[in-house]
Amino acid sequence: MDNILTDIVNYGTEVHAVADAEVRKLRHDPSEILTRAIQPAIWLVLFGEVMAQVRGLATGNGPYIDFLAPGILAQSVLFAAIFYGIAAIWERDLGVLHRYMVSPAPRSALVLGKAVSSAVRGLSQAIVVYLLALALGIAIDLNPAHLLAVAALIALGSGLFSTFSLIIACIVKTRERFMGIGQVLTMPIFFASNAIYPIDIMPPWLKAISLANPLTYEVDALRALMLTGETSKFGLGVDCGVLLIVSATLVAIATRMYPRMTT
Repeated sequence: MDNILTDIVNYGTEVHAVADAEVRKLRHDPSEILTRAIQPAIWLVLFGEVMAQVRGLATGNGPYIDFLAPGILAQSVLFAAIFYGIAAIWERDLGVLHRYMVSPAPRSALVLGKAVSSAVRGLSQAIVVYLLALALGIAIDLNPAHLLAVAALIALGSGLFSTFSLIIACIVKTRERFMGIGQVLTMPIFFASNAIYPIDIMPPWLKAISLANPLTYEVDALRALMLTGETSKFGLGVDCGVLLIVSATLVAIATRMYPRMTT
């Protein structure tokens, strides 16, 4: 039992070490948080206010901008996380990745460490979106338990998409190809979800894609937890279960592929 506990503690320490190295980059460049705040502000203030004037867009009991806010939060996290893999390519080119590979840390600890650091960036995005939503008068639920649940969902979603990004980086291995593929993937993932319109109004083929999209389940859970009086369409248990299963699968794949970045 003592050996198992020691192994768990050591594993956690290794994950923390990798995550801390990544978070330090954010502390040294806090302007990144400000620049990333521009995109959700544009979507909420411009797109949200304009689309709120469109009649016939059934989004539930509340106004459209309330419906939109959780989707924009998920979008902000997605856009930040999906390009996270480019940092792995930089690390390989600078020789940092080789130092990681010769360390005694398990490869899964390296992958999880990067997922945790991405989660910290995602949480900074959540703070920005919450402040914007409150300023716009959106019916935000400030129940402490719901706030903690939202933080956990953001961390899980950010880790999921950053790990997906790492897998892409392991495949393409060059910054130019990665940027092209990242740009191709972000918009379909975003628009083929329930982030900016209800899944019920989608054509059948798009609805099928949306139901296979993990972002759909993240947004669904965020709406139930962020907005006063909202409920989950699929159930919070289903939403969290899908995100956990997809995350675990991607971590397993990334753990096998990550060492190939050095070749």
